[in-house]
Amino acid sequence: MFDRRQFFQFAAATAGLAATGFSSAALAQQGLKMGPAAPFSYEALKKRARDLAAMAYIPPSRPSPEVLEQIDYDAHGKIKFKTDLALWATGPSEFPVTFFHLGRYFQKPVRMHATDKGQTREIIYDNAYFEMPEDSPAHKLPDNSGFAGFRFQEARNGKLDWRKNDWVAFLGASYFRAIGELYQYGLSARGLAVDVAVFGKNEEFPDFTHVYFETPEPGSDTVTVYALLDGPSVSGAYRFVMQRSKAVIMDIECAVFLRQEVSRLGVAPLTSMYWYSEKSKNTAIDWRPEIHDSDGLAMWTGTGERIWRPLNNPPRIMTSSFSDANPKGFGLLQRDRNFDHYLDGVYYDRRPSLWIEPQGGWNNGSIQLVEIPTDDEIHDNIVVMWVPAEPALAGKSFEFKYRMYWAAGEPYPTPLARVVATRFGNGGQAGTARPKGVRKFLVEFMGEPLTRLPKGVIPQPVLTASRGSFANILTEAVPDDVPGHWRTQFDLNAPGSDPVELRCYLRQGDEVLSETWLYQYHPVA
Repeated sequence: MFDRRQFFQFAAATAGLAATGFSSAALAQQGLKMGPAAPFSYEALKKRARDLAAMAYIPPSRPSPEVLEQIDYDAHGKIKFKTDLALWATGPSEFPVTFFHLGRYFQKPVRMHATDKGQTREIIYDNAYFEMPEDSPAHKLPDNSGFAGFRFQEARNGKLDWRKNDWVAFLGASYFRAIGELYQYGLSARGLAVDVAVFGKNEEFPDFTHVYFETPEPGSDTVTVYALLDGPSVSGAYRFVMQRSKAVIMDIECAVFLRQEVSRLGVAPLTSMYWYSEKSKNTAIDWRPEIHDSDGLAMWTGTGERIWRPLNNPPRIMTSSFSDANPKGFGLLQRDRNFDHYLDGVYYDRRPSLWIEPQGGWNNGSIQLVEIPTDDEIHDNIVVMWVPAEPALAGKSFEFKYRMYWAAGEPYPTPLARVVATRFGNGGQAGTARPKGVRKFLVEFMGEPLTRLPKGVIPQPVLTASRGSFANILTEAVPDDVPGHWRTQFDLNAPGSDPVELRCYLRQGDEVLSETWLYQYHPVA
């Protein structure tokens, strides 16, 4: 990236840092250049974000854009950070930090800082930190151009080789992601979503422009990162406390300040990919049976209802809004863990689920799901976020706290039977002329409440639709000898092309046996 410069003498750097309150353990950087010391606190970062919101937005300067354009996908892939130079490569943190290089697709520099005992120093970029070919265009970048992002490597004393494995990565705008307990990356999160799918407005992607790594105590299984967010309409301060356990758990708090009015302010936004699954697949579109990072949106409402909404690849951009007050949680899940349903070496069956647990009360608002058409797996076409009911007007501010669980499933599994599959096809009866425009749906439920049904007792489906009529309703045990595995099937006649909102759950008398299945059906003309 930048022209090479001689490293500071390590001993001299150590003395300079120690003089400003940095502990000697925090200085074992083996060659990272450090800028001058400055005071740091989260409260000061919030004040800085508030002050930024009162000023006109100034986008981050891009060092040598003509050089960055030359660092294309192939060139970027040949640039590797030298793990020996990782922040905390020899302690005190168990989790060293490595950095991503700028390039054509990541042109906005992020300023990285090491923080200890209320003091912070910028980590000064030098292209000597990276292995790169001699003819790499990155050599042409000016000094101290900045980094594109960072990642936390696995524990230095863990079972995995920390030099080859990481568990959290921040890269691009305010995007970040983590592996789940199945050791795979999948869907992403971001600090804030601004005007996603708002008619007549372009979506904004505010950036984490400054990142601060707090030096942890030796042996700690958590890391703390602070980030300054800035964009045309918003600024903000974030604190991430991230724990590497069986899953990855993140405690996040943020203070967001509005420069301009935002039509759709998305808090705790999640971004994923859904192309197709067993319920809908165009003939011969791909050899694999299913392709998706997530297959549904799970919600646990403020009133306690458990909801499962299978994802769609819709014919046009669709936004669904689920009003609530103080939700207990929501998330994008990958419930289908059967490898045979994907047959893919990129392990879609191991992609993490991501659950949001609001903390401190979120009052009134809505969980909003945006589904965007896609014709390939390379596009993230699903967005889920909390949108406060209070208008996001210029000059206003919001503060939120929440916990993220990057795991295989939900942190608080429902005791009810869960939806395990959604299928549909032509309506009517096999062996007869099929009625035109009628679709047959099969919703499969599985769970302990259904195993307790007395022999001969059939659960009652509770079905509703926003329009249209039902016929041929049947509920039966799935003939696979799996206890508690039932399915409800029905025909839907809904003329016209407007979407149909469907709802179904199982009960026996007054007892609710299953979570609620919601589905948005798009009739085929």
